Amino acid sequence: MNKVVLIGNLTRDIKLQYTQSGYCVGNTGIAVTRKFKNAQGQTAEETCFIDLKFFGRTAEVANQYLCKGSKLAVEGRLKLEQWQDQSGQNRSKHVVEVESLEMLGGPQNSGGAQSYAQSGGTQGGQAPSQSR
Repeated sequence: MNKVVLIGNLTRDIKLQYTQSGYCVGNTGIAVTRKFKNAQGQTAEETCFIDLKFFGRTAEVANQYLCKGSKLAVEGRLKLEQWQDQSGQNRSKHVVEVESLEMLGGPQNSGGAQSYAQSGGTQGGQAPSQSR
């Protein structure tokens, strides 16, 4: 099973791109902080920065309602991306491909939480629904 659930804040605005066939892809990052007790018994924090990739209508909805600093929960799968840089070096990174998101408040969406799930690649133009 390849499933990832993260809650955090966007580290940058979502950058939308469209494929030649018109399919929307959005790229951004999320900062996730873990609080724990260290060996000395003191509270400590550790922050991870993770790249996110949204697809189809989910990418468009995320771009419309979220911006840098927005708090959200995402669920998706981990994918390894590999490429060669300009000097010919092999490079790789892990990315979370988002399948569903929940907006938890932030600069543009300071109201209650909103959920949005993508099924089968696109979400037929639905707007986010209020969580209950």
